[in-house]
Amino acid sequence: MNIQQLLTQRVSQAMIMAGADKNCDALIKQSAKVQFGDYQANGIMSTAKKLGMPPRALAEKVLQHLDIDDIADKVEIAGPGFINIFLKNSWIAEQNEVALSSDKLNITLPAKPQTIVVDYSAPNVAKEMHVGHLRSTIIGDASVRVLSFLGHNVIRANHVGDWGTQFGMLIAYLEKMENEHANDMELSDLESFYRAAKKHYDEDEAFAEKARNYVVKLQGGDKYCREMWRKLVDITMTQNIATYKRLNVTLSIEDTMGESIYNSMLPGIVADLKQKKLAVESDGAIVVFLDEYKNKEGEPMGVIIQKRDGGYLYATTDIACVKYRYETLHAERILYYTDSRQHQHLEQVWDIVHKAKYVPESLKLEHHMFGMMLGKDGKPFKTRSGDTVKLNDLLDEATERATTLIRNKNPDLTDTELAQVVDAVAIGAVKYADLSKNRTTDYVFDWDNMLSFEGNTAPYLQYAYTRVLSVFRKSNISEDSLSGTINLGTDKERALAIRLIQFDETVSNVAAEGTPHVLCAYLYDIATLFSSFYENCPILTAENENLKQSRLKLASLTAKTLNIGLDMLGIKTVEKM
Repeated sequence: MNIQQLLTQRVSQAMIMAGADKNCDALIKQSAKVQFGDYQANGIMSTAKKLGMPPRALAEKVLQHLDIDDIADKVEIAGPGFINIFLKNSWIAEQNEVALSSDKLNITLPAKPQTIVVDYSAPNVAKEMHVGHLRSTIIGDASVRVLSFLGHNVIRANHVGDWGTQFGMLIAYLEKMENEHANDMELSDLESFYRAAKKHYDEDEAFAEKARNYVVKLQGGDKYCREMWRKLVDITMTQNIATYKRLNVTLSIEDTMGESIYNSMLPGIVADLKQKKLAVESDGAIVVFLDEYKNKEGEPMGVIIQKRDGGYLYATTDIACVKYRYETLHAERILYYTDSRQHQHLEQVWDIVHKAKYVPESLKLEHHMFGMMLGKDGKPFKTRSGDTVKLNDLLDEATERATTLIRNKNPDLTDTELAQVVDAVAIGAVKYADLSKNRTTDYVFDWDNMLSFEGNTAPYLQYAYTRVLSVFRKSNISEDSLSGTINLGTDKERALAIRLIQFDETVSNVAAEGTPHVLCAYLYDIATLFSSFYENCPILTAENENLKQSRLKLASLTAKTLNIGLDMLGIKTVEKM
């Protein structure tokens, strides 16, 4: 049940009956303070201005037509015309019961699921993933998980850079290695392989010439070059998939969509853009000039789609990519998880595909950009020597730190239990530290904060989940056997109960905006509200059996919500810590 949507429908209908037009917006928001009710309708002022009447007078007319007696026991006008809504305890309790009995917590599912392509992670071939890949990978995966939970047909698109000019260099070096009987190598250190290939390219002209020839042959479909190229891609992606599995990320080898997929489309796109007079020749290159983007002299900026030597650029590939996702994958919405530096590039690409009518205006193209991961010095996160931190090295350190932390906290765990808890806490802490920050901003990476059992961290939420489960272990009552009805007799019970049924609104927000930090903040609220409820409302020693069952139901819904919410973020839970 999405309370915000329900109240929006009811209040908007009352506003229309009070004289507003049918497109009026009730602007329903959760109230910031208890004294202002549970929800506020904030749309009266702007509507009253359009109608030329005092806001409070319109608010009074709205209340005359407002029909929410079944869900609210008090409605009042506050300030210049806000409408405060106080929900009925009995209705809140009833919604908690429904959510508890539902596999998906009674979340509102879309009437018509969409086909949504989510572009994320995007590592490079023959290079190990580094911390710069972390944000795209885990924010994109959280979005995928949320959209999939809601029933959308989600297509994961790992847009791998597998078709650049460096492949001639890499193929030539791979051939050299195999000729030297090193064909059993697994490229365990992809960076050293890439550096060695580059060194040969820079220092050996014969090698460089062979590499340049291999680029032409590869793009021309040469069988040998294709086989060598395929080997490089497969070795790289095998290693990346192992990293995804370690990160608890849902990307698989089948989700790899390299730039090479679109190679055959590029000549036709350039020819078509020229035929449509959108692209013209300029200094030997083929360029699309966009009036919407000006240079410092006020002249239209040019987007090169084919170089003088006939080579194509990222813009050409990305134009083909959008076209392919619409025509072949039948996308109705495409989300890109790349850093903010890509924004203008994507905007220009989308401008071109719309001008060329490759996609309809109804196709939603969204850049869910993100900021940078910084060290405590406020600079991009690096090793002490100034090198980029490899992602697996970061996860190794997280595991070491989590092992020490958990051993000290609970020395009684068996080796198997310790391994499970360390994996959940280490990876969860790294992911949550990122996901809990607004993706549009930079954030500071801090080991001490992320592995703390206090504050808005993964360990705190994971521990809160185990704390609820321990209540059921002590009670010897299974969650499936709970009976009776939920009764909200105290403020602590009510505060937890109403926040629990706002899960729907939270998930809806994350699905629309790609903002996992909103879900993190919600789960943190649930954990802290449960802690307050647990300390102030005796559960196992409740005054009577009905109250005990009621409070156990609230505890059960809390555990279920934390478990499902953390899973949406790709963070594991454990039964004890």
